[in-house]
Amino acid sequence: MHYITQVVKVEGVFSGTMSYIFNNFSTGAAEGPKFSSVVEVAREKGYTEPHPADDLNGFDVARKLTILTRTITSNSRAPTALPALQSFASVQTQSLIPKPLEGIPSGDDFIARLPEFDAEFDKLRADASAEGKVLRFVGVVDVAGGVVKAGLEKYPTSHPFATSLGGSDNIIMFHTERYGARPLIVQGAGAGAAVTAMGVLGDLFKLA
Repeated sequence: MHYITQVVKVEGVFSGTMSYIFNNFSTGAAEGPKFSSVVEVAREKGYTEPHPADDLNGFDVARKLTILTRTITSNSRAPTALPALQSFASVQTQSLIPKPLEGIPSGDDFIARLPEFDAEFDKLRADASAEGKVLRFVGVVDVAGGVVKAGLEKYPTSHPFATSLGGSDNIIMFHTERYGARPLIVQGAGAGAAVTAMGVLGDLFKLA
């Protein structure tokens, strides 16, 4: 089935883990909780993988963007400028793992050393606040521009990604030919055991 309205751009917070981390870390204020402490709490709540680097590397978002890109391309009425992604590794992805911590095999060791880099994240937050913005880790599929990317972006404190998000919610904004000036927004729970189990069960029903 082809789309009734052509998709122009899709952008959103596709990771419930990243949503929780940045909803708590970056609220628009110049100061706040330390990045490492927010990640540690997210891990304790079960929002991150046992090894938080598996979330901070951005691969989860890149995988979702790969599926979304292929879906848009296969259902488009006309050829798009989107790249033919061989795998999620083809997505432009920004990792939030500090270079010295790459390859640390233990999640506990990773958490123990993450505070060494809090100052770097503090500066990112302060710079965003100075512009009246918040930090959000988003995924973007720009159909018109032919770009698929995942990374940290700044949004005005009045933007839905700043005002509507709470907890570990996901939020996705669809820009289409008909939803242009006022894009369609879909939001809902994005992390946690119950939500994950529901998603897995839904996939199993589709395969049955």
